[in-house]
Amino acid sequence: MKRFIFLILLPLSLQTSGQFKNIMLAEQREGVYPPVEPTIVVNSRNTSNIVAGIVLDRAVYSLDSGKTWNESVLQSPYGVFGDPVLVSDAKGQLYYFHLSDPSAKGRSDDAWLDRIVCQTSEDGGKTWTKGASIGNNPPKDQDKPWAAIHPKKQIAYVTWTQFDKYGSQEPGCQSNIMFSMSTNAGSKWSKPVQINADPGDCLDNDLTAEGAVPVVDMEGRIYVTWARNGGIYFDRSYNGGETWLYNDLLVTRQEAGWTMDIPGISRCNGMPVLAIDNSSSKSRGSLYLVYADQKNGPEDTDIFFARSTNKGDYWPAPKRINRDEPGRHQFLPWMAVDQQTGHVYIVYYDRRAYEDLRTDVYLAYSFDGGNSFKEVKISETPFVPDEKFFFGDYNNISAHDGIITPIWTRMDNGKTSVWTAVIKESDLPR
Repeated sequence: MKRFIFLILLPLSLQTSGQFKNIMLAEQREGVYPPVEPTIVVNSRNTSNIVAGIVLDRAVYSLDSGKTWNESVLQSPYGVFGDPVLVSDAKGQLYYFHLSDPSAKGRSDDAWLDRIVCQTSEDGGKTWTKGASIGNNPPKDQDKPWAAIHPKKQIAYVTWTQFDKYGSQEPGCQSNIMFSMSTNAGSKWSKPVQINADPGDCLDNDLTAEGAVPVVDMEGRIYVTWARNGGIYFDRSYNGGETWLYNDLLVTRQEAGWTMDIPGISRCNGMPVLAIDNSSSKSRGSLYLVYADQKNGPEDTDIFFARSTNKGDYWPAPKRINRDEPGRHQFLPWMAVDQQTGHVYIVYYDRRAYEDLRTDVYLAYSFDGGNSFKEVKISETPFVPDEKFFFGDYNNISAHDGIITPIWTRMDNGKTSVWTAVIKESDLPR
């Protein structure tokens, strides 16, 4: 990786008040794909190193706890085509997963989405390897990855959706959840295996098997959740991904499905996010699930949270996280667990304060293993999205050793920008 763009990025001048300083990491500019779908990681070896990934091919990194930021552009012979995912291993190596576009022609070429790609960095996000290929299986399409790292070893895991043909309406066209792992710090990846028992369709909607998120415990046991056909499903492997449960376990019904209509958003989803507590806290080993649902009606989207304390065998009824009165929208959640403390953090969009499309960003947090949550608004000003422009399918959050970094997209006058806040646990209201 030889090409860099160095930037000092400052908050927008309109951000003049708020409990937490909002930091703009990317803004829309001519000739560059609009910034959406951000991912972020606090380096588990060095919390001063914070790195964000932004569609299509950008990494924005800080080496001084978020005071200044620089940008690098990823390049790979397999192409770089969005859906960024960032994770860090115990030695401080960074992993950046994304979709492929080897011909650089996008949707017009059959090679688009022909694999998942993993690029790594050993210098905090300044430079990246050219990337390793995962799951190339033409003519099938590979989409929507997420990743996890073994808590103690440089073993990486990734799950995603394989489409027989993305967007096809043909009867019998299948979407399936795939799994692969690397035992050598991301250089080479195992032959993918299908872990779901029941396939979905290829339309990228409620009937599609999608949104797989893996987590790994201290003993290397792997857990995965995803959504399909009004349900959130769970699978696990106790032998490094060689074998999985014979049947998909239903965690909970997602009453309105994972696709949902949110005014002002061109498309929105409530896909599940899975997290695990590998800390030495009392909640060690707990599995946590967060998702959005419109079970209370299309005008009342809520964030729900569930917890399993027995490796996914049993999940009590999910509870509603947002504590506002019914009739407002909360949507696009993501979750992180601080593996030093066991504290749980959830970021999401929130419209509780308005009757129009103005949108805030909230952080919910739990210091008692998910038994109780508090909420705080973290965006300094609201924004108004415009459904004529793509807003992205997810946000993200990272937390390590008391440093919490939510990341989100906002839209102003039809233009997107990506923001974060570097929050200290000690600054959160108790």
